[in-house]
Amino acid sequence: MQATESNFKRFVEVGRVVLLKSGPQAGHIAVIAEIIDHNRAIIDGPTTGVPRQSFPYKHLTLTPFRLTKLPRAAGSGVVKKQVEAEAIVEKWEKSSWAQKRAAIEKRRSLNDFQRFVVMIAKKSRTDRVRKAVHAAKRA
Repeated sequence: MQATESNFKRFVEVGRVVLLKSGPQAGHIAVIAEIIDHNRAIIDGPTTGVPRQSFPYKHLTLTPFRLTKLPRAAGSGVVKKQVEAEAIVEKWEKSSWAQKRAAIEKRRSLNDFQRFVVMIAKKSRTDRVRKAVHAAKRA
C-alpha cells in the first residue's frame, strides 16, 4: 500500500511550540517537553513564564515552530537552552500571528477617547485614499 501525503502540517510532537488558549498563562507560548497520552502533554515555557505542567491538547494551539534537537523528557534547563539557541521567542514575536494578537490586545485596551481618535484617523485616511483614487482616475 502506498503512503499518501498528509494534509496536516503541524503535529503534536516533542519540541513543538504551542500557544496556550486558557488558564492563567493564556496567550503565552510554551514547548511540548513530553507526550503523556492522547489527551495531555507536559509543556514547559522557561523563557515565557509558563511553569512545567501537564496540559490538555484542547487548550493548546499548535504553532508552525518547533525545536529541532529537543530530546524526549528534557528538563527545564535543556528546554531553556534550546529555546534561546533557536531564538524561538523572537521568531514568534516577529510572526504575523503574534503581531495580530498584539494589535487586538492593544485595541481592547483603548479607552473611549482613544477609540474616538482612531475613528477620526480612519475617516481621514479613507478620505485621502478616496481623493487620490479619484485624482488618478481623472489623469
